[in-house]
Amino acid sequence: MTEIPSKTPKKTYTLADLLAVMARLRDPETGCPWDVKQSFGTIAPYTIEEAYEVADAIERGDMDGLKDELGDLLLQVVYHAQMASEEGAFSFDDVADAITRKMIRRHPHVFEDPSRRAEFLGSGLWERIKTEERAARGEPVDGTSILNDVPVAMPGLTRASKLQKRAADVGFDWSDVGLILGKVEEELDELKEAIAESQSKERIADEFGDVVFVMANVARHLGIDPEAALRGTSAKFIRRFQSIEAALATDGRSPEDSDLDEMDRLWNAAKEAEKAAKSAASKNGKE
Repeated sequence: MTEIPSKTPKKTYTLADLLAVMARLRDPETGCPWDVKQSFGTIAPYTIEEAYEVADAIERGDMDGLKDELGDLLLQVVYHAQMASEEGAFSFDDVADAITRKMIRRHPHVFEDPSRRAEFLGSGLWERIKTEERAARGEPVDGTSILNDVPVAMPGLTRASKLQKRAADVGFDWSDVGLILGKVEEELDELKEAIAESQSKERIADEFGDVVFVMANVARHLGIDPEAALRGTSAKFIRRFQSIEAALATDGRSPEDSDLDEMDRLWNAAKEAEKAAKSAASKNGKE
């Protein structure tokens, strides 16, 4: 039976303790019924969710929250490794060994030849090493698209940026962000046309996708993470809409008791208040 970590409050638990806890939770006879019945497929959505929560804590600058969220994400790695170990596929140690070897292998300018550090960023060395790794695994390289291994399950905006970067790495890219902005206008015109002509929902969705895709390219050229930018805008929307709700609540009302004109005025008031607050904070910072 797996040794269970001590319950002593002052004890600082280690990775070994976490591995022992997960093994116990998955014990068919004495473990947790919920944990025992899980599979790679049922846990995968939680893994993705935890990664987003890590990103959210970083975005908010919440270091205490980041500590907790990184723990939750680590638990996902431990969970998958435990299930793989039960199947005899690999263990957590194998996971740690594989990623350590990969990092050493992909950074010869750090671990083998420090004189190559200066050339690393623009040399294409990282991609060449990845190509060599695929060949070593017996995966087809010649004639295989460089876009093939960009995961389909990635968030849409992130995947779009990844695909665009892969193409840009071999020279298929816009030379200036201004040209991409011109493409944005072109794609918007095509979307407007599809809507005006009452095209099928599939055609309108296709044109809408083109707009979003080219906007992801704008973000890439500006060095902006499109997912992070959208999360920031969503957070801003929440703040301002909650300001509307709070303002209406002072009269004992809710948005259902208001109308668009009033809510629009309250929205603009919240927007101006945010600008004033930022201006004051900036001024105080300079002082």
